[in-house]
Amino acid sequence: MSELADIIAPIEQEGTKSVVRAWLKKIGDAVRRDEPIVELETDKVAVEVPAPADGVLSEIALAEGDEAAPGAKLGVLSLVVPEATKARSRIQDRRTTPPLDSGFAADAAPRNDRAKEQRLSPLVKRLLSERKLSPDAIVGTGRDGRITHRDVEAFLRSPPARQRAADKAPSLKGGKIPHDPMRRSIAEHMSRSVATAPHVTAVFEADFSTIAAHRAKHKDAYAKLGAALTYSAYIVRAAAEAMKVSPNVNARWHDDYLEVLEDVNIGMGVSLGEKGLIVPVIRRAQALSLKDTAKQLTDLTERARNNQLKPADVQGGTFTISNHGVSGSLVAAPIIINQPQSAILGVGKLDKRVVVREIDGHDAILVRPMAYVSLTIDHRVLDGHQTNAWLTRFVEVLETWPLED
Repeated sequence: MSELADIIAPIEQEGTKSVVRAWLKKIGDAVRRDEPIVELETDKVAVEVPAPADGVLSEIALAEGDEAAPGAKLGVLSLVVPEATKARSRIQDRRTTPPLDSGFAADAAPRNDRAKEQRLSPLVKRLLSERKLSPDAIVGTGRDGRITHRDVEAFLRSPPARQRAADKAPSLKGGKIPHDPMRRSIAEHMSRSVATAPHVTAVFEADFSTIAAHRAKHKDAYAKLGAALTYSAYIVRAAAEAMKVSPNVNARWHDDYLEVLEDVNIGMGVSLGEKGLIVPVIRRAQALSLKDTAKQLTDLTERARNNQLKPADVQGGTFTISNHGVSGSLVAAPIIINQPQSAILGVGKLDKRVVVREIDGHDAILVRPMAYVSLTIDHRVLDGHQTNAWLTRFVEVLETWPLED
């Protein structure tokens, strides 16, 4: 009788709840230790759960779409692989291994196509079928180059792919689109936040001229160190500095007390297209230099877009930044607070606008890169003067950034 091993959902997870997004193996399939076997998803992150040992998938306890609590049993592995299964696995390996180049390109291509097709999860196959895409057009970022659903979505966000999809798409017509687990979870989280916290938004305007000059002077040097010097790095630093004049922005409401947090852990939203967004966290932002902030942002953003974030990368946020201006929005209000946080910063589109400035005692009309910045607060925690003090300091940091810093 073979030994059994349970496949367990991660104990720590970030998000309101976790659901089974897709099983990457079928019952009876042989798997190797640490090979991805099932994919879970919350409203914030997708996680591949690896096989705990070599064996055969003998039971699926939670089907696709089922909620998976931390530590829940997802399925069962049979650890002793029957000889018949080993034989099938060896045959399968021979079928899926690309043959040595025999000089016959027409013969080699179909076999490689079949090998790639057999490595796709049911979810990825469905996405490719719906969009009429070939797996050969997509670069996989999963284990051993496997294509994940994030790879398909990233490919569809690229302009050439969107154009090809539009060329093949049918004419516009109505219909019902079932909610996927991530969209349903986001909806529940947003509804709960609005029902819990009274939202109020204040809007200021920030002149980005000074940091634009600083960025132009230093971005090449930062790039050599592997840090993309984006405006987001300045925004994170300015937000961390503003906490010093209004620390309750970095707090959590409890029924009997207000918990003011010492560390400023800032979540920066990264768009995943139609699937929503994910919010990786820059930890202890108050202690980071601009260079350190830029390095962390570069790493987290790249891994977010390649579906390589770990659950710990999106946990423990105390404040969130929504850079909604990257998609063209000037002002968004209110931006829903990420509970149990007390506030969220919104940064609109950076746009050249005509402004009036006093120079040598006279008014002058100038063209400056400007953006609207907003702070949406939980009015149980913060009042107007605290909100405005925070925004005043935030804008001041951006507009007085030292060029040689």
